[in-house]
Amino acid sequence: MDKISFLIVMFAALIIPIVMAHFKITNIPTAVAEIITGIIIGKSVLNIVTQTDALHMMSTLGVMMLMFLSGMEINFDLFKKDPAKKASTAASPLSLSIHAFVVILICSTILAVVLKWLGMFPDVLFAVLLFSTIALGVVIPTLKEKEILNRPAGQALMLTAVLGEVVPMMALTVYASVNGGNAGRLWLIVLLFVAALFLLRKFKEPFIWFNKISKTTTQLDVRLAFFLIFTLVAVADGVGAENILGAFLAGMVMKLLEPAESTENKLTSIGYGFVIPFFFIMTGVNLDLRSLFTNPKALSLIPVLVVCFILAKLPTLLIFRKSLSNKNAFAGSFLMVTTITLVLPALQVAQNLHTITTTQSDAFVLAALIACVLGPIVFNSTYKLERADMIKERVVILGTNIATVPVTRQLSKNWYDIRLVTDLKDNYQTYQKRVPNLTYLPKINEASLNEKNFFDTDILVTAFEDSDKNAWLAKLAKQHGVDRVIAAQGNPDLGNGQFDKLRAQGIEVYNPFNVNVSVLRTMIETPAVLEMLRNTACELFTATVNNAKYVGQPLTAVPGVDKVTISQIFRNNESLSPNAGTILKPGDRVFFVGPRDDAERFQNELK
Repeated sequence: MDKISFLIVMFAALIIPIVMAHFKITNIPTAVAEIITGIIIGKSVLNIVTQTDALHMMSTLGVMMLMFLSGMEINFDLFKKDPAKKASTAASPLSLSIHAFVVILICSTILAVVLKWLGMFPDVLFAVLLFSTIALGVVIPTLKEKEILNRPAGQALMLTAVLGEVVPMMALTVYASVNGGNAGRLWLIVLLFVAALFLLRKFKEPFIWFNKISKTTTQLDVRLAFFLIFTLVAVADGVGAENILGAFLAGMVMKLLEPAESTENKLTSIGYGFVIPFFFIMTGVNLDLRSLFTNPKALSLIPVLVVCFILAKLPTLLIFRKSLSNKNAFAGSFLMVTTITLVLPALQVAQNLHTITTTQSDAFVLAALIACVLGPIVFNSTYKLERADMIKERVVILGTNIATVPVTRQLSKNWYDIRLVTDLKDNYQTYQKRVPNLTYLPKINEASLNEKNFFDTDILVTAFEDSDKNAWLAKLAKQHGVDRVIAAQGNPDLGNGQFDKLRAQGIEVYNPFNVNVSVLRTMIETPAVLEMLRNTACELFTATVNNAKYVGQPLTAVPGVDKVTISQIFRNNESLSPNAGTILKPGDRVFFVGPRDDAERFQNELK
C-alpha cells in the first residue's frame, strides 16, 4: 500500500499540469490545484492515499525546497540605495513596500484582536502571523506573466510580498521558541545568521571557480545548493529555530553567490518538477474535511478567515495609489491576499506545539486556499498595463547625428523611453520639433548630466564624433551605476588597446565603419536584411532565451521561426552562426529580422 500511495502521488503530480494546460486553467496557481487534488485522493474524498514515512520525508523535503527557492527569488539590488542617482519625487518601490506591509501588520493585529474578542480564535500572535503572510511563490509568477516584475509597480508588489514572507517567518521562529519552552535559547538564532554569513564568505570565490568546471556529470552548483540547504537546516534545528527558516536563508545565500541562470533553472526544475508537488499534494491528502464539515463552529470559521485574509491586505491600496491608478492599486492589493506557502508550514508548527487544533488548522488551510484562488484571479482580470509598465527600457543618447535622430524617433514609437542630448545649439534648433525629449546642454559634463538626472537610465549611448569624449562619458556613466553603456569609437587611429580597456569596464563598443561592413556582409549572407532596410514594417529584433521550454531544444522547435530570419546568436560574448540544428541555451541573445507582428510573437516565445 505504501508503494501504491507513492505512485499515485507521483502520477497526480504529472497529470495536474497536463489537465490545467488542456482546459486552459491559468488563473488558479498550480499549488492550489495540487492541494485540491490531494483533498480528492486523500481521506476527505476517495481515501486512496495514506501518509507513509516515504511520503512524509518527500513532503518535508518539498517544503524546504519551496522555502529555498523563495529565498532565491529575492532581488537584493532593490534594497540598495544608489547615492549617484537623485531622489525621485515619486515614492520608491522599497518605500511603498515598507509602508504597505506596516499597514498589513496593523490591520492583521486589529482583526486578530476582534477574533479573540468574539471567541472564535484565542491566539492573537499566531493569527497576526497568518493574516500578514503573503505567498511570494505565487506573487512572482503572476507578476512575471503580466511582464511587470521588473517595472516599478511590479517591484513594489514583489518587495511587499518579500516582507510578507520574511517577517512572518522570523515571527514564526520566535513563536515556536516561546511556545516550545525554548525562549531562553532564542538568542541562539543569531548563530543561524552567523552560519549563513560564514557560508556566503567561504563559497563566494570558490563558486566562481565552480562555474568554470564542466558540470555534465559533477553538477557542482546543484550539489552546493543542497549542501547549503541541509547545513543551515541542521544549524536551525540545533539552535531551536524552524527548519524552513534555515532553508530560506540557504536560498538567500545561494542568490548572493550570483548563480548562473542555468543553475537557477536546474534548481527550479528539481524543486517544482519533483519534490515541491509532494508537499502540496500531501497537504490536501492530510486534510480531514469530513470532520470539519461536521463541526459547525469550525465550518463557520472558514468564511470569517477568508474575509480576514482579504481585509488584512485590502487597505494597502491606499499606499499603492501613490504610484498606481486606483484600479491597479486595488488589483495589486488583492494580489497580496494570496497566502499559502508559509501558512501550511506555520500550521504544522502550531499543531506540533499543540497550540491549535486539527480542525482549526484545516479551517485555516481551506480559507488560505480560497484566498489564494481569489487573489490571482482578481489581479489578472483587473490590472491593466499603464504606460510605465509598457516602457521596455529607458535610454539616454548623447549626441545628435544622422544615426541617433532616426533611432530616437523609431524607438520612441516602440515603447522605449528615449532622451536625446546635444551640446550643439544649431542641432537643437533643427531637431527640437521633430524629436521628442531632446535636451540642449551648453556643456556636457558630469555635473550637468547629473543635475538633469541623465545617469538615471537603463542604457546610455555616447555617439559624438570625438571618440575620446565618448570614452570619457561612457566611463562616467559606468561610475554612476548605469547598467548598459554603449560608446561609439570611430577614430581609425585608435588601437585595440582602447577598445579592450572600455570592454574591461563593461562598456559596449561599436565602430560605425565596422557596422557598415557588417550590414553589407549580412545583406550578402542574409538577403532578408535588404527587405528590412526597404520596408519599415520589417525590423531588427533581439531576444534573450529565458523560456525554459526551449532550453536544450533546436531553433526549429520555437513556433514562428519560419516567419523570421535569424542572423546571429551571441553566447558568452561569442558570436555563433545559427542553423536549423543550433541548440538553444539559457541566456543566448538571438538577433533576427522579420515583420513586427511575427517577430514579436517569436520574441515572446523565447522570453
